[in-house]
Amino acid sequence: MTIAIRRPALGSAATAFMAKKHQMLIDGKWVDARSGETFSVEDPATNEIIAHVPAGDKADIDLAVAAARRAFETGPWSRISPKDRQRLVWSLGDLLERHADELAELEALDNGKPVTNARRDDVQGSIDMFRYMAGWATRLNGEQIQVSTPGNWHVYSLREPVGVVGQIIPWNFPLMMAAWKLAPALAAGCTIVLKPAEQTPLSALRVGELVTEAGFPDGVLNIVTGFGETAGAALSLHPDVDKVAFTGSTEVGKIIVRAAAGNLKRVSLELGGKSPAIVFPDADLDLAVAGTASAIFYNQGQCCTAGSRLFAHKSVYDRIVEGVAAEAGKLKLGHGLDPSVTLGPLVSQEQHTRVTGFLDSGRQEGAEIVTGGKVHGNQGYFVEPTVLAQTNRTMRVVREEIFGPVVCVQSFDDDDLDAVARFANDTEYGLSSSVWTRNLKVAHTMARKIRAGTVCINTHNYGDPAWPFGGYKQSGWGREMGKEVMEHYTETKAVAARL
Repeated sequence: MTIAIRRPALGSAATAFMAKKHQMLIDGKWVDARSGETFSVEDPATNEIIAHVPAGDKADIDLAVAAARRAFETGPWSRISPKDRQRLVWSLGDLLERHADELAELEALDNGKPVTNARRDDVQGSIDMFRYMAGWATRLNGEQIQVSTPGNWHVYSLREPVGVVGQIIPWNFPLMMAAWKLAPALAAGCTIVLKPAEQTPLSALRVGELVTEAGFPDGVLNIVTGFGETAGAALSLHPDVDKVAFTGSTEVGKIIVRAAAGNLKRVSLELGGKSPAIVFPDADLDLAVAGTASAIFYNQGQCCTAGSRLFAHKSVYDRIVEGVAAEAGKLKLGHGLDPSVTLGPLVSQEQHTRVTGFLDSGRQEGAEIVTGGKVHGNQGYFVEPTVLAQTNRTMRVVREEIFGPVVCVQSFDDDDLDAVARFANDTEYGLSSSVWTRNLKVAHTMARKIRAGTVCINTHNYGDPAWPFGGYKQSGWGREMGKEVMEHYTETKAVAARL
């Protein structure tokens, strides 16, 4: 495994952005935190401090929410036509495309992910999201309703924006998660207070600059950087916020639900996962090996959809274990800005400690470490891609979300699909899954039996702006993307008129 921990040079645009004083966006103005406090942003590959951003708290959230409320109720945003909303959201996608290389570099520097992946997936996925959601601005229609009430009635419904939305996004896909939240909310006509993860605030601040450049009215998007326990908590509790959208851990999701109860604000949650990848004996094994390896090692395993529970039929178990371990050995660790790197660091010391703690637990509980299992180097938050074999459901590494490049492989020998589905569903989560088989009956039968919001057949980590994404059980409430997401950002008003 090749190691190259160094920071390659940034391009001129990203260098210029990094050299700026970083501030928060509130009511169309770039401002410091009211407290004057800042916090540092770290390069997870080198442990160097790369920026300081404002440490926003309740006072800043109050100002941002007030600005969003004015923009929603009395500002020009409240009177803008659907066609003009569509144009603005589309233009934001165009601006992301124009600055794609810069944004990819900021993601690689701030999060640690390989810049090639960031450009191909994070940035392009964000561009596609804004362009897809722009179309919904002109398609949010009500309907005429046929009623049976005696008399002559005209009854119909309207779709209206839900109002001021608080959006809290995670550190694993900072730009793309911002796009997933911002695009539908803006298309629906909402106003927003966005709280990026404290570990990775840079791309959100750059998007704030692009929103201003696109011509959105002041107060439509406000960005407050800060910590979850201060800025995030204040946003979730705020009585003048109509809805909160959150992506992150299940533990924090439950805290947000409790906070939202104060004014019964609407809540959508995209939370944790412990996703099964199930390889049947008739699968294309070359495809399954490459696909299930990517399912866990992509983005350093820091995906809520990561295929962290790998089930292989006993007849192909050895081949799958050996193959995934071999794929792990091909990965090149190093700084994400190096275009040849395929596995970057974990995002933070906290995450590094969490993942290595799970590796220790796996050893203690008897898992076989086929490959990996160690930290790498003395600089940055690098963990080797790891395959744990001979695992079982009693182990912590199997039950709990690790959020790192660690896969737990189990075998099954039952051809009864109900029994196989029970293995897959034996988790408190239900976000994603994959089935690897050439048999169409098996594939689509399993798709119905797995209790997860998304099922992939002969692939994993699939995504598209038109594809509704979300979870069952403790993986969340509601759906991102697709037409389904617009339900979260609109209210339905029913009107009855006696004629």
